[in-house]
Amino acid sequence: MIDTLAALLDWLGVVVFATSGALVASRKQMDIVGFILLGTITGIGGGTIRDMLLGQLPVFWIVAPSYLIICAIVSCATFFLAHIPQSRHALLLRFDALGMALFAVTGAEKALVAGADPVVAVAMGVITATFGGVIRDVLGGERPAVLRHEVYATAALVGAAIFVLLSQMGVARETGLVCGFLIAATVRLGALQWNWSLPRYRPRPELLPKKRRP
Repeated sequence: MIDTLAALLDWLGVVVFATSGALVASRKQMDIVGFILLGTITGIGGGTIRDMLLGQLPVFWIVAPSYLIICAIVSCATFFLAHIPQSRHALLLRFDALGMALFAVTGAEKALVAGADPVVAVAMGVITATFGGVIRDVLGGERPAVLRHEVYATAALVGAAIFVLLSQMGVARETGLVCGFLIAATVRLGALQWNWSLPRYRPRPELLPKKRRP
């Protein structure tokens, strides 16, 4: 059951992230090759980096090329359908939030299965959830979501940490996956809706050394 649910969430994450990458291509008015490129990189980018860091070689999409095929199919479908939504940017943000939440828990789950330390598993969840989007935004000429003021990577961190914590407590993996996903998605969607953000650094002139007068 756990393998089936993890695989389902992983595939769903690839589809959602590939769609978000293709939506960026639509905003930039790219051709269909650009759609496939951004969709595929977004769909498999974070997982590729995760597998390389964990030493899981060859990486997952080389073992299972069907990941590449589904990314290409989703990207092509988006090429023909992206004009339907009124606001592609709003849709992009929602798809990205769901993809991030899905990959946060599946990335952490794969790291645990590979025998990684729980702390490392949380880090792998965050990397899986965010790095595909970073590559997508850089190639698409967008400011990466992890550098925007609203909560993003924090949501992935919370979701991955909840899943790993529940797993270490002996809670059923299926329950942990669902709980981690729901919490990460809720935090990110809430941040989009109500502009949640962490405190940012502000210069404090009163703490700077004063210049001595001659």
